[in-house]
Amino acid sequence: MSKHNLIAASLFAGIFVASFFIEGNGLLFINGPALLVVSCGTLGALFLCYPMQDIRAALRVTLNLHRNPPPSSEDVINALLETALYTRGKGIFAFEDMSEQSSVGFLKRALGLLLDGINGEELGAILHAEMFQFKQRRAQFERMFRQAALFAPAFGVAGSVIGLINMLAGIADPDVFLKTIPVALISPLYGIVLANSICFPIAESIHSKTQKELLIQMLITDGVHMVQGEQSPKRLAIKLESLLTPSARSHENRSLKEIREILQERRAQMEAAQAYG
Repeated sequence: MSKHNLIAASLFAGIFVASFFIEGNGLLFINGPALLVVSCGTLGALFLCYPMQDIRAALRVTLNLHRNPPPSSEDVINALLETALYTRGKGIFAFEDMSEQSSVGFLKRALGLLLDGINGEELGAILHAEMFQFKQRRAQFERMFRQAALFAPAFGVAGSVIGLINMLAGIADPDVFLKTIPVALISPLYGIVLANSICFPIAESIHSKTQKELLIQMLITDGVHMVQGEQSPKRLAIKLESLLTPSARSHENRSLKEIREILQERRAQMEAAQAYG
C-alpha cells in the first residue's frame, strides 16, 4: 500500500467513524458485549478451520503488504538487462559475481540454479513449481480472510439473537431492556463493518500483491532463460515487455513519425546497397 492509499483510507475511515457522532449519540454505537460476540466468535471459528501456524503466516503476510511492496516490473527488467550486459562474452559463470548482489529473492534462486548447472528445461520446471507453490500459499491466506469476512456477519446475527433473548427474559425490567437491546442492534453492525472494512480489503490486498509478484516471477523466469541463451539485450527487453501492459512497453511506444523515419532510413540503405551491388 502506497502512502497515498494509506492517507485516503485513513481519511475516509475517519469520516465513516465521525458519521456515528453527527447526531451526538456516538457512544450508543460502543458496546462491549456485542464486540466480544462478533470478534471472539469470528476468531474462534478461524482457529477451528486453520492451524495456528497458518494463521500466524497469514498475519505476517498482511503486515508485509504495507512494509515491503514488491519491486516494479520495470525494475526487474532493468536488472535482467544489466545481467545480460554483464554476462555477454563471459558465459553463465559470470553469474557467480552477481548472485549475491540481486535484491530479488526469486532472481537469486534462479541465478543459484544456473550456477548449479541446471539446464533450461529443468530450470523452467523448478521455477514454475516454486511459482505454483507460492500461488497456493497466498491463495490459502487470502481464503482465510475471505472466510473471516463470511463468519463476522453471521456472528453479528448471533449477537442480535442473544440480545433479543436477554431482552425477552427481562422484558418486565426496564433496566434489563435498555441494557440488552443495544447488543441486539449493534452486533450486526459490528459484523458488517468487520467483514467489509477489514477482512475483505485485506483479502483483496493479498490477491492484488500475489498477482503482481507472480508477474515479476514470470518476468524473471523468462528473462533468465533468455540470458542463458545469451540473446541481445534489445531482444531481451522486447520479449520481456511483451508480458507488460501496452502503456508500460517503452521499446514499443514509438510515435508514427519515428516509425516513418526508421522505414525511410532502411529503404535508403536498401537502395544504396542495390546501387553498389
